Amino acid sequence: MKVNNILPFDNSLLQITISLRQVEDISKEIVTKAQVTGNNEIIWALKALTLIDLTTLSGDDTRANVQRLCLRAAHPFPSSLLETMVDATLHKQLHVAAVCVYPARVKDAYETFEQLKCVDDISIAAVATGFPSGQYSLKTRLEEITYAIACGAREIDIVINRQLALTKQWEALYEEVCQMRVTCGEKAHMKTILAVGELGSMENVYKAAMVCMMAGADFIKTSTGKETVNATLPVGLVMIWAIREFKGKTNQIVGLKPAGGVRTVREAISWMILVKETLGVESLQPSLFRFGASGLLDDIDKVVRKSSLCKS
Repeated sequence: MKVNNILPFDNSLLQITISLRQVEDISKEIVTKAQVTGNNEIIWALKALTLIDLTTLSGDDTRANVQRLCLRAAHPFPSSLLETMVDATLHKQLHVAAVCVYPARVKDAYETFEQLKCVDDISIAAVATGFPSGQYSLKTRLEEITYAIACGAREIDIVINRQLALTKQWEALYEEVCQMRVTCGEKAHMKTILAVGELGSMENVYKAAMVCMMAGADFIKTSTGKETVNATLPVGLVMIWAIREFKGKTNQIVGLKPAGGVRTVREAISWMILVKETLGVESLQPSLFRFGASGLLDDIDKVVRKSSLCKS
């Protein structure tokens, strides 16, 4: 989303009244409509692979950790394993969408991708703006964005200041996110992390999502992965409703990123079905949908290897 598309703050977009139970029932009904079995599971698993932001956000991250992450991001499977799964011409396309690291590790990722000759194929995302709490001065948070971009990040996962949402200071939240959007400029896509597990209600999730989209977010993201409750299908559905409402009012399309807690192929498939049934199959592409995950690729690997053994 371009900076000049930032919208004026509009309270009329912030209205939603629905109970948690209702959202849970609706999301369950949507996901259970579709059954995925057999070879279809492999197809969905490989699709999920291409939508992953492969993530390491640990206090003990080192250059070596990031190098290993990037190598796996670019080459998730041995070529021999894929020979029985997909056409050889598709092997190079089977990589994750991005790696996601702390700003201090962006340079490590960039240099590794340069060595692997895939710097233009896999994005580098950096969590910024005082991740995971957001409890830093605005000046410091904006400087962190600038630093990450200078090091090679093409995507910035900002985290909102939850106290502004919890105290209903929506215009203040809007102004902060606008400044982050301006700082990202045209150099980096901006994903806004709502930290849904700390927002207190579905109403706050919906309103925070709307405010961030009005301020110019390219994606809205569920969680930092550090909260007690992270990505769940009901909260994803509420964010999808916000995306649809925003598109209806502005004709602008914003992406969705569930993060935290999506660890298995079955869980990933449920999310993809939810998106397909509500936003359309065209939304299942890296420009509009991502998984923030560190462990999902492990389960995709298990599913692919199991299928390969069955065909041997």
